[in-house]
Amino acid sequence: MVEQPANVDAAVNTPVVVDPNDDGTVAQELELEHMRSTLEEAIVETCSTPLENRPRLSRIALSKRNRAVVRALNPMLVTYLEASRDLCETDSILFGAALAVCRIIGAKVSTAGRATGHSSAIPAWRRRIEESIAKARALIGRLICFRSGNNRPRFGRTVRMAFAGANVSLSQPDITQKLTERIDDLKQRIAAWGKRIRRYTERSTRFNQNHLFQSDQKRLYESLERPMVSGTGPAPNQADTVAFWRSL
Repeated sequence: MVEQPANVDAAVNTPVVVDPNDDGTVAQELELEHMRSTLEEAIVETCSTPLENRPRLSRIALSKRNRAVVRALNPMLVTYLEASRDLCETDSILFGAALAVCRIIGAKVSTAGRATGHSSAIPAWRRRIEESIAKARALIGRLICFRSGNNRPRFGRTVRMAFAGANVSLSQPDITQKLTERIDDLKQRIAAWGKRIRRYTERSTRFNQNHLFQSDQKRLYESLERPMVSGTGPAPNQADTVAFWRSL
């Protein structure tokens, strides 16, 4: 049996004041006592549920019926919020109110919780950017090989594809300058893509650390003390690196 918070007990017998200007259509369909009990159950459930196990709430449409339900629940929240002791309890009250709205209007509520396996999956946009970076790096390598004098047919085809639609001929005298400009442009694109991924990684790391700090501080500190493992083994020498890029 879950013990009810003090603010729940204080709000059980509080009369509900309905705005007389509201449309009475929804008030006829939904009884206020049913809404009050639903709100109370949702708040008690939210206060006793860890943050990581809260359900996911779906977006609700801004219809007249949904707005009327929210307007009817707003006066009921006053006593709960006034009796709130801290921000965590206020957060639980507001989340419980949102959960009650979803249940009253019949919106879909996920019961799997927030800590699902999808959080560690790589976003599709990041995979696309990583593929674009890999293709751009391969193209840079072939353009550099062609600029250094490697006139193999496959490099020539790559250069023509790189300048497709730009009205650039491989026999024109300033082709070296055009190649350098194209290589610099690709490098700038790679840098911009890399910054976007880095910003996302830093933001995701901060979010996960804050979330872990609220749920398990010991585990967070252990993860921070764990040494970062980077690439191991000796670095390739210059000859092997040049041979690798020339073989592309």
